Amino acid sequence: MRTTLLVAALGTAALFSTPFAADAASGGCAAGQLCLWPKTGYEGPRETHELSDTDIESCVPLPDGRPARSFVNRTGRPVTAFQSAECAETGEFDTYPGGGTYVPDSPYAVRAFKIAER
Repeated sequence: MRTTLLVAALGTAALFSTPFAADAASGGCAAGQLCLWPKTGYEGPRETHELSDTDIESCVPLPDGRPARSFVNRTGRPVTAFQSAECAETGEFDTYPGGGTYVPDSPYAVRAFKIAER
């Protein structure tokens, strides 16, 4: 098994290419889900999104203005995380590959996201 570490420009975000250690630490985000937490280290109440209830290529703001500080993308599709609640590209944003991307400490507060078609 292999672990890949990515150092983001504004901070450090660990991205695990295989979920061996991350699954246990990430609160069990299931295959096919995008899971977000309000605190780093997958702490706090988890918010879960699936393709069946999320519009592809649409901006999805997080509810009640509660940003996420950690997240897991197991949708199988790329997900772009935005600092802006309107998915504006004037703030910070990054695209994370699908299938098993684990971000325990986002380099910025994530206020919205988009799931890509492919």
